[in-house]
Amino acid sequence: MSSVMEKEGVSLEELKKKMAEFAKERDWDQFHSPRNLLLALVGEVGELSEIFQWKGEVPRGLPGWKDEEKQHLGEELSDVLLYLVRLSDVCGVDLGKAALRKLELNAIKYPVKLCKGSSKKHTQFDVDKSNVNGDGAAAAAAAADQGQQQ
Repeated sequence: MSSVMEKEGVSLEELKKKMAEFAKERDWDQFHSPRNLLLALVGEVGELSEIFQWKGEVPRGLPGWKDEEKQHLGEELSDVLLYLVRLSDVCGVDLGKAALRKLELNAIKYPVKLCKGSSKKHTQFDVDKSNVNGDGAAAAAAAADQGQQQ
């Protein structure tokens, strides 16, 4: 694998290919079942959480953090991302498309005029969901969301 330190941006597709190559070269595909990858992902999220544990609220930009702490954070964030990309690949889910679809659904569930500046969950808004956007789109999104939860 070539170094990517000089690269500006990396696509999910590139990460997916590199992770598949990485696993294949090491004969790790046999261990990369969806369950195993999910458990590894959860473990990495735990390691990421430890970085913030006991620090209270941390302001954006992490002022006062040492370069080593930020580097460690980047490594743990990367572990989470890489396992997530690998899990989506093994499950046959196009993560980029799924994320864009989820953003669209969230835009319907959380219309700007109802939720701007609010941290309420969409179920706490007291409105007629079929008419929030004037076209019944929210009702369709709510129905789709219900289908995903089952």
